[in-house]
Amino acid sequence: MQKIGNELALQPSSLETIDVGLFKYIDGNLNLHTKTNKGFEKVPVIWLGAERSYQIKNNKELRDSVGKLKLPLISINRETFEMDSGFQGAIRPNLLEQNDFKGGAFKIASVINHEKTRDFANKDKAKRLRNGQETGKFNNKKTVYDEYYVPTPVYMNVSYTITLRTEYEQQMNDLLSPFIKLRGNSPSNSFFYEIDNHRYEAFIDSTFNENQNSSNLGEEERMFETKVLMKVLGYITSDGINRDKPKVTKRETVVEIRISRERVVTGDELPWKKKNKKYRE
Repeated sequence: MQKIGNELALQPSSLETIDVGLFKYIDGNLNLHTKTNKGFEKVPVIWLGAERSYQIKNNKELRDSVGKLKLPLISINRETFEMDSGFQGAIRPNLLEQNDFKGGAFKIASVINHEKTRDFANKDKAKRLRNGQETGKFNNKKTVYDEYYVPTPVYMNVSYTITLRTEYEQQMNDLLSPFIKLRGNSPSNSFFYEIDNHRYEAFIDSTFNENQNSSNLGEEERMFETKVLMKVLGYITSDGINRDKPKVTKRETVVEIRISRERVVTGDELPWKKKNKKYRE
């Protein structure tokens, strides 16, 4: 976990986090290029969830003068969700949140609170010195920790379809080869991607659905299309904007318990005073 200043840099895992992480991995980590009429160029990646009007206004370079998409192109679309009972992850779902205004159920990090720990060390050290003001080296056993909790993660399988569209077969070979290599490099046919300190495992299906119209001698535009099916083992840790409790809860550990009581009561004898008649009178 990263810490910026006094705050822990951790964002909750949501559906958007899983989507954005996969998009950035394909667009940035794979960084697919191919040869075009303009030279060796990077293939643009688009998310199909956005509205067409938004794409036209914000990505004008993706379309030609008549509004058709320029090829080659990679598109990502989220298909289905599946909550598989066999996929429960490392944290079981019967871990309930604490019943207070902070909530939180699962501890994700523990960081020493230097300020509170120093105060306890100085206090105990001062008791052992003559005037009670000096500080110095001391074997302090009262260490205060800041513990961070999140709600119990809910695990799910998220299916995606990655569509590769090109004008030439050689371009399709350039784009498809990294996905085949990515699947074959791992014994489990999977790879990992990370975002916001979250780590997800993705599996690539063994079947690559190919569609082409090169054999058609009609007047329609020639296009090669291959669909790569992918399943991501993801999880969410928050209700998003609908959650009324903190997304990440911070709690301090208890190192000392004090119980206040009256030392002097009317009519009682002080334990360190000698018992004699004159004193009682």
